Amino acid sequence: MVGIDDYSGAKLQGCVNDAKAVAEILEYNENGSKNFDVDLLTDISSKAMLVEAVRKLFSGNADVALFYFSGHGYVDEIGGYLVTTDFSRGDMGVAMSTVLKLANDSKCKNRIIILDSCYSGEMGKTGFEGECSVISDGVTVLTASLPVESAIEINGHGVFTSLLIAALNGGASNIMGKITPGSIYSYIDQALGAWQQRPVFKTNISQFVSIRDMNAKVPLNVVRSIVELFPETTSEYKLNPSYEFTNSNQIEHTLIEPLANEENVKVFKMLQKLEGIGVIEPVDEEHMYFAAMNFKSCRLTAVGQYYWKLAKDKRI
Repeated sequence: MVGIDDYSGAKLQGCVNDAKAVAEILEYNENGSKNFDVDLLTDISSKAMLVEAVRKLFSGNADVALFYFSGHGYVDEIGGYLVTTDFSRGDMGVAMSTVLKLANDSKCKNRIIILDSCYSGEMGKTGFEGECSVISDGVTVLTASLPVESAIEINGHGVFTSLLIAALNGGASNIMGKITPGSIYSYIDQALGAWQQRPVFKTNISQFVSIRDMNAKVPLNVVRSIVELFPETTSEYKLNPSYEFTNSNQIEHTLIEPLANEENVKVFKMLQKLEGIGVIEPVDEEHMYFAAMNFKSCRLTAVGQYYWKLAKDKRI
């Protein structure tokens, strides 16, 4: 995690804050279990120091090696650079192509590069028309802006990193609590308006790896139960008032037969949790309550059908 503010004549204010915040959130999963071993570097004073730090990061054989940089970026007719504090005309810092080469050549299974700097979309850009991708198998690049765009700071944080932190805090997690580079990009891309800086996502992988785990939005045993409640992806689960716990003699209101049944209420609470994460939906009613009280049913959504297949194949 690299954050650089102290550029002579071009000081920044949010990059050290960015690196510290991302380091803090990536070090642990939501449940407190260890996630990444983090090396937080806010005192990089030379091009040589940054190159050595990147070389060290990608020198092992870890499952996931992640490089994050927040600082100035620069681009010229030759390529893009991560600017270091010893920059000078003609030698602005570490070439993005150098960082990418170290990642490409690494034996780590997954290599992830996240850049919050101006012109960072230059990373991985090919220099010649028709040239093949320069991103090796297992490498993912996520950048704050297009090759021709600045990256904006607001209130002591980069706009991109503020959204990255929100994504890592659960905004980009799936129903099993997994956060991947792809889901982070999708979250940031949708959060930014059409006229704001545009994030760039480049990858050459066959399967996304989770880079932070949140607690599952509902217990996984509840998600797995959908294969029992819905024998087929197109099945509907019939409801009636016995599923609604308020339809009881113990609560003063107009009763509807059949009255609340303990087992049905238990199932209905699971169904309501699944509705809350978009896995099921009521049929011909706006809410599950009315589906039960009006003898309607519920069914799997498109997302629910996807997780039904995963549960059926015992992949969750």
